[in-house]
Amino acid sequence: MQKLPVTYELVKKTGNARAGVITTPHGKIETPVFMPVGTQGTVKGMTKEELIELGSEIILGNTYHLHLRPGDDLVARFGGLHKFSAWEKPILTDSGGFQVFSLGHLRKITEEGVAFSSHLDGSKRFLSPEKSIEIQNNLGSDIVMLFDECPPGMSSKEYLIPSIERTARWAKRCIDAHKRPDEQGLFAIVQGGIYEELREKSLESLMEMDEAFSGYAMGGLAVGEPREDMYRILENVTPKFPENKPRYLMGVGEPLDMLEAVESGIDMMDCVQPTRIGRHGTVFTKYGRLVIKNASYAEDDRPLDEGCDCYVCRNYSRGYIRHLLKAGEILGQRLTTYHNLYFLVHLMKNARKAILEDRFPEFKEEFIKNYKMGNSSEWIKPKKIK
Repeated sequence: MQKLPVTYELVKKTGNARAGVITTPHGKIETPVFMPVGTQGTVKGMTKEELIELGSEIILGNTYHLHLRPGDDLVARFGGLHKFSAWEKPILTDSGGFQVFSLGHLRKITEEGVAFSSHLDGSKRFLSPEKSIEIQNNLGSDIVMLFDECPPGMSSKEYLIPSIERTARWAKRCIDAHKRPDEQGLFAIVQGGIYEELREKSLESLMEMDEAFSGYAMGGLAVGEPREDMYRILENVTPKFPENKPRYLMGVGEPLDMLEAVESGIDMMDCVQPTRIGRHGTVFTKYGRLVIKNASYAEDDRPLDEGCDCYVCRNYSRGYIRHLLKAGEILGQRLTTYHNLYFLVHLMKNARKAILEDRFPEFKEEFIKNYKMGNSSEWIKPKKIK
């Protein structure tokens, strides 16, 4: 049995909620953890020093985008994505599957893989399990994701059954194609839509190859299904994932969803949401979202969130940040992005602390109560300079 390059140590449990440590070739990660998304080798608007300052322990890169531009061969010649981007901590790369499958009419699925047209120049491309792993081997990430079929949200059982069977066959091909199994941990991806029995079938088929996997991901959630269905799947399926390996919920970055995931036993999450909504002038606060571009905040001299101690909230006012955004100044987008990333990274750090202190249910209840107060809170209501 080979020694896996990415390992997990469970430190404490409260119910199903877990506090642990993931060890990778580029360092340790305390869980639960939120992972900022660096699609094209950068978390939009952030330097590596800022990411470290706000508490990031791991970031993501995207196989599809980096393969198209600048090219994974070029990244390999730089010594891999860590050296290319000057990020020395752990990196996870997704397989490119989600991006390819979201191209709709621009792609065609076969047993061999997916033929698609580049969104950059329309050139014909082909991504297979073998090609996805080859690209990720070139990128040199700590965690490599299987190339799976990403079914549309709310897919029928009739669609999902052959889909998860194909994903299992592709998983075997990914394992066989993996050329750096001693340096890069391979994560399996469980699919099955909103059907528990299909999720369990997908998990069981992947666990037959468990020796090859450093961790397991839950894919195909937060893709349009009702929130109660997502929570039901998380609650009933996540505890059946292997106890001794990390559990990754893909593409979730809404605070309330994140806490539900942690309560179900998820260790890792990622999402573009904090950077995306930040660039458009919306920020997370203890009392819900704040749309800082609204005119009513023009004379508000308070920080974005009076309960936050991030660099932005310690130095800048709502009125100033609104001015920057309205003026089209890049700094405005950088400040809102920084704050949003800090908010989610530290939400998970605080959840971990609550698990270690046996008070996670109380922590979750208190956070949800405050967050749902929304605009009824005095913190959110605009205020004029006196």
